[in-house]
Amino acid sequence: MTIRVLVLVCLTLLRTAPASATEPAALTVDSVGMTVTDMNRSIEFYTTVLTFVKVSDVELSGRDYELLTGVFGARLRVVRLVLGSESLELTEFLAPRGRPMAPDVRANDRVFQHVAIIVSDMDAAYARLRQFRVAHASTGPQRLPDWNPNAGGIKAFYFRDPDGHFLEVLQFPPGKGDSRWHAADRLFLGIDHTAIVVSDTDRSLALYRDLLGLRIVGTSENFETEQEHLNNVFGARLRITTLRAPAGPGIELLEYLAPRDGLPAPTDLKSNDIAHWQTTILMPAPAAIVEKAASHPPFSLVSPHVVPLMDDTLKLAAAALLRDPDGHGVRLGLKPSTN
Repeated sequence: MTIRVLVLVCLTLLRTAPASATEPAALTVDSVGMTVTDMNRSIEFYTTVLTFVKVSDVELSGRDYELLTGVFGARLRVVRLVLGSESLELTEFLAPRGRPMAPDVRANDRVFQHVAIIVSDMDAAYARLRQFRVAHASTGPQRLPDWNPNAGGIKAFYFRDPDGHFLEVLQFPPGKGDSRWHAADRLFLGIDHTAIVVSDTDRSLALYRDLLGLRIVGTSENFETEQEHLNNVFGARLRITTLRAPAGPGIELLEYLAPRDGLPAPTDLKSNDIAHWQTTILMPAPAAIVEKAASHPPFSLVSPHVVPLMDDTLKLAAAALLRDPDGHGVRLGLKPSTN
């Protein structure tokens, strides 16, 4: 029996098995990914400016990848980059090409997503970004005020990559963040989390916490001038909720309590559009989640079902792409067997 047939049999059994309140939850946030216009340009930016390391570079096509991405005729170049222990997955659609990033996307629009790259020295990181003439998204690096017990002392700066994707560099003060974020052996240390703008935190928690099993590890409410200048949104007041799986980067929910004028994500956002991001979460039984999503919110399906993959070039035996209530891409994956 081929590996593909075995995966199909396993998925069928998972679809027909009764859902259990004790179903294992998310195992890890495997990677955060985005669609890019020019892969060579993006590789140059991420490896040269931010010191990511390229670990794989593959070209993919065929029915499996059409179903997985929701794009008919999809031909992809997919590159995995690593910084520290975390992975960033870049995808260029060689065909068909999607829409470019809208030039006026704001940090409170619900299509917003970024990755927070931890640095050991904010001044040195900002000087390096200025050296490479990156586009500012913040007015400059900000130190969050000490009156905020959960965020006080954190230094952060938003900027953009060559396609206009938002990125953040962040430095934790002593006593905050994981111990590994206080190493000083290099400037760029790894990815702490990906952040997404949501319209209703409680509705998003019904997905990320209650359905996928991520746990809340931190909350805060951020406002005042430092937050406004960080997000470049006048009057910004945010409810921030950070969730984590047992391993991998966190997922940070950003709800703008003010201003409430952020635009919704395009209802026709496609995987080949440059505004598309996807967070890959490995699950022991992704088919069970997809079956729930097919019949009721908070998910909407992009892939019609969990798609068995013919090889392990994406380090996935099977996967399905969905969107959360605000349009953010979530790819649920089944890890290849190590037997």
